[in-house]
Amino acid sequence: MFSERLKKLRKSKNLSQYELADRLGFSRGKLANYEQGTREPDFSTLELIAKFFDVSTDYLLGVGSSKTEYDNKAEKDIAKRLKQFEADLENSDGLAFDGEPLSDEAKESLLESMELLLRQTQRINKKYTPKKYRNDE
Repeated sequence: MFSERLKKLRKSKNLSQYELADRLGFSRGKLANYEQGTREPDFSTLELIAKFFDVSTDYLLGVGSSKTEYDNKAEKDIAKRLKQFEADLENSDGLAFDGEPLSDEAKESLLESMELLLRQTQRINKKYTPKKYRNDE
């Protein structure tokens, strides 16, 4: 799985093995061995490759769903929105439910619901991303 993904990522950037190896700081032979599947990278090399292509190490190893640049951006966006929502909750003076101030448990429940809502919305929007913006495998 790693060899296939590495080759696909390299080709998506229109890089030769020589160019990619040079940018990553190792020999073309080492890169060729990775792409042929005759050699496996150590953890630091795996991290270096993941960072270069802006993907997760899990994606490179074929674990779980793909973690492309879009997915990483979406996760960061969700985290940012949740943090802002939490700050708004904490700074609200008159926030109440049924005439009573919100308890910590109610605030936590509200945050969890908001996270679920944001993730579901993100998933639905990703499903309908115009073809020219998709990063299909």
